[in-house]
Amino acid sequence: MKKSFITNLLVLLLIFSPSYVFADVAEGDVIITLGENLSKEQEKQILKKLDATDNTEIITVSNAEERKYLGDLIPKAQLGTRAISSSSITYMATGTGLDVETENINWVTDEMYLNALITAGVKDAKIKVVAPFQVSGTAALTGLMKAYEISSNEVIPEEVKQVANQEMVETAKLGDKIGSENAAALIAKIKEKVADNAPETDAQLRAIIEQAASEVGITLTENQIQSLIDLFNKMKELNIDWNQVGDQLDKAKEKISKFLHSEEGKGFLSKLKDFFISLFEAIKSLFS
Repeated sequence: MKKSFITNLLVLLLIFSPSYVFADVAEGDVIITLGENLSKEQEKQILKKLDATDNTEIITVSNAEERKYLGDLIPKAQLGTRAISSSSITYMATGTGLDVETENINWVTDEMYLNALITAGVKDAKIKVVAPFQVSGTAALTGLMKAYEISSNEVIPEEVKQVANQEMVETAKLGDKIGSENAAALIAKIKEKVADNAPETDAQLRAIIEQAASEVGITLTENQIQSLIDLFNKMKELNIDWNQVGDQLDKAKEKISKFLHSEEGKGFLSKLKDFFISLFEAIKSLFS
């Protein structure tokens, strides 16, 4: 699915690496997760979308597994009673990074999956998240972490899973209020600043959050600020190597530059220029 410029930009900005290192897997290895409540026909449809072969390893994820990690974080109505969203992980060469692509997912965005998966320790893989119809996409994250544990033969610590899920949910909830693009941009800004100057106190973390919000151009409520303080404090407890965050952002800048010089990037900039010209002309006409 073709991403917009904004989504590509935010995905690139949201990359960072945790201190957890898991077992290596072979380049090209693929594992697919299926929502347990798909019909047989829907399973066939999903497996075709995910390019499954006779040799592809397939696992299922249940709604009960979703609730284990998300039950205390999001309303039951949002979580639902069925596991539908499905996914695939294709492992790529070391240093490739993560790429996330979604279809029929209406609550969890590409960059939210990417960020949460990196927090959980997943790296260097192409991720696809799909569903046969529009769904929130919560089952896919649980399935992806389960798939990574199986394929890497390593257990992701429970506290890491909890924080990864909380990060996804907090970003999505914030996105409901200020827009998903603003929410993702804000999280990226905070991470960048934490990487540059690791806060030692809640007051310092609050200052970083408020400055990031100002730069993104949004106003946060006290409850939203406190939720972000709580989230990043939990990340600090995971011993994430924040020194690596700046390095990842520097690498992302090169990718952004390449995109801006691509045909897609040039097309976006041209459309943006035309929009502002039209807007200026419309405003000018009001006074003529």
